[in-house]
Amino acid sequence: YLTALLFDPLTAAFAGGVGSALADIALGYLIYAPATLMIKAVEGAVASKLAEKIKARGEHILLPMALLVVAGYFTLILIIGYTLFAGEVEFTLANLFVVKGFLSPAAWIPIAFAAITIPLYLTLRRSGEGLLIAALLLAGLIMISGYFIYEQLILGYYAVAEVPVNLGQAVLGTAIAVPLYKAVQKVKGRWRF
Repeated sequence: YLTALLFDPLTAAFAGGVGSALADIALGYLIYAPATLMIKAVEGAVASKLAEKIKARGEHILLPMALLVVAGYFTLILIIGYTLFAGEVEFTLANLFVVKGFLSPAAWIPIAFAAITIPLYLTLRRSGEGLLIAALLLAGLIMISGYFIYEQLILGYYAVAEVPVNLGQAVLGTAIAVPLYKAVQKVKGRWRF
């Protein structure tokens, strides 16, 4: 995502697609490499293009899109929580520590609210950062749905189980990329001659 914020869509597509596909090959996930090449390339290009539009047009024009993306993530977290992670749960830490319990479907409402609090705050109060977050999360939805389609239709896997992992990847990537981008911009501004 950092490449998408710093460079043009073609560079972001190349870095995301080729870099991630090479990682799949190096780690032995050959069956995913072709899909990763396409999915991550599109994700990088879309993230970069949206970031370009945000920087060029100003912050207030794209606010409804940002709010829609945050609402979409809220809904996605609720759906995943209600359907996959409600009922009896077990948490194991290195086979040393095991906690068992019951997670009510209603518990996912505050969990979803907690998950969207920071993106929502940044969208409303610091709209520049919030819009960049929304752009990256929207691109992340492309990755999530791309892998879902590939795993479900092409590979025939039970792809719903991978959705939370891919969701976490998009959220974590966004959480790392936006502060790094802001830091790079700050340093870049100091070094101008």
